[in-house]
Amino acid sequence: MNEHILINVTPQETRVAVMHHGAAQELHVERVSSLGLVGNIYLGRVCRVLPGMQSAFVEIGLNRAAFLHVADIWGPREDGEATKPIEKMLAEGQSLLVQVIKDPIGTKGARLSTQVSIAGRLLVYLPQESHIGISQRIEDEGEREALRGKLQQLLPAEKNGGFIIRTVAETATDNELTDDINYLHKLWAGIQEKAKTAAPQTLLYQDLNLSMRVLRDFVTEASERILVDSRETFQKLQDFATLYTRNALPLLEHYNGERPLFDLYGVEDEIQKALSKRVDLKSGGYLIIDQTEALTTIDVNTGGFVSGRTFDDTIFRTNLEAAQAIARQLRLRNLGGIIIVDFIDMESDEHKNAVLAEFKKALARDRTRMTVNGFTALGLVEMTRKRTRESLAHVLCESCPTCSGRSQIKTAQTVCYEILREILRAARQFEAKEYRILASQKVIDLFLDDESQSLTMLSDFISKPISLQVESQYMQEQYDVVLV
Repeated sequence: MNEHILINVTPQETRVAVMHHGAAQELHVERVSSLGLVGNIYLGRVCRVLPGMQSAFVEIGLNRAAFLHVADIWGPREDGEATKPIEKMLAEGQSLLVQVIKDPIGTKGARLSTQVSIAGRLLVYLPQESHIGISQRIEDEGEREALRGKLQQLLPAEKNGGFIIRTVAETATDNELTDDINYLHKLWAGIQEKAKTAAPQTLLYQDLNLSMRVLRDFVTEASERILVDSRETFQKLQDFATLYTRNALPLLEHYNGERPLFDLYGVEDEIQKALSKRVDLKSGGYLIIDQTEALTTIDVNTGGFVSGRTFDDTIFRTNLEAAQAIARQLRLRNLGGIIIVDFIDMESDEHKNAVLAEFKKALARDRTRMTVNGFTALGLVEMTRKRTRESLAHVLCESCPTCSGRSQIKTAQTVCYEILREILRAARQFEAKEYRILASQKVIDLFLDDESQSLTMLSDFISKPISLQVESQYMQEQYDVVLV
């Protein structure tokens, strides 16, 4: 219990923090200018087939063509039957119904699948399948069979398709399951109807926005409150919850306090820490997290921690604390792909097993699918965490031009939004005739161009003029808000 979900909404972006016992466990950011694509369904057009890679590039209306591998092409197969070569399945110019399963990351285009899945609150609908699957988080075999039998009785005989029963369906009533089934069937029928007349590269279905996905995907039995600092968004979430997620309705609260919501819970500080390579442990040890395009490495160090009866005991305690901290950082930073953890070397197999067990226990709270291997011969722990969206650092930062990309700085857009929040914070605390923004040329240019409307909206909201001033000596992350 004691899990709070915070939703901070501005016209430019929505930010969500999942708090557990007062500490941020997950951070999600969705910007209007770059909405996530995972779950979107398009009528794509095959632009290139690559037999040597057994893959194809498909145009879906984005800047870069999306990538489709032969393994992600759906088709009925007998047990043991090999997949047909992609050149016998697809042809250039062919129209194809596809769904995004991974957002574009870095220089890579979106990853596609032709196997469609549509998520509801209780169920995931698989229109091309016929089986009923159960969430792996429901471990009791008797409960799994009972849920499968219950759903089979509720399914209409004239409808096709398979389902995956989500964890939240454990306590659902027959009426709630029936409503979800009807909603998903109706949604799929609408997508099919639209696809009949749509031109290639047309978006046929878009997943819910971040605030709506909170009610569908984030709320669990441990959730106690959902605080929303936008009245408009709060009302929309109430309407959505009334129709689809009634269990979340009593948890919703509109936050209208003077202090910004993320400041009140210390989330702004957590965001700054989550962009740093170094993570300090309470004991005096620390982690170094290096994120590259190929993989993420996490190095554990004792630092100034010298407690314990022996040196081995000090190492063991540091590794136990690090296991908890690493699990939290993976969720907080949304790190995915291949992850290598270098715990401090331990001689005792008993200590290694205890650290690995503690690590897996901490990871069990993560809603993202992952695999964890034991210690390698080099003493490293190898793991993978499913990557579907950009990490927090990739959303908020960019490569630093000053140091030739060896490090990162916040984007001009991120700095703009920080300034807007700072002005709103100052307006609530102080009286001023005017607010003057002192910032780098790139940030000021963005305020004059793409973010001019945002600046005007804020000026109207606080009923005070906002002026701009370029400071040529300021780096991109530097700024000041002067009260005139």
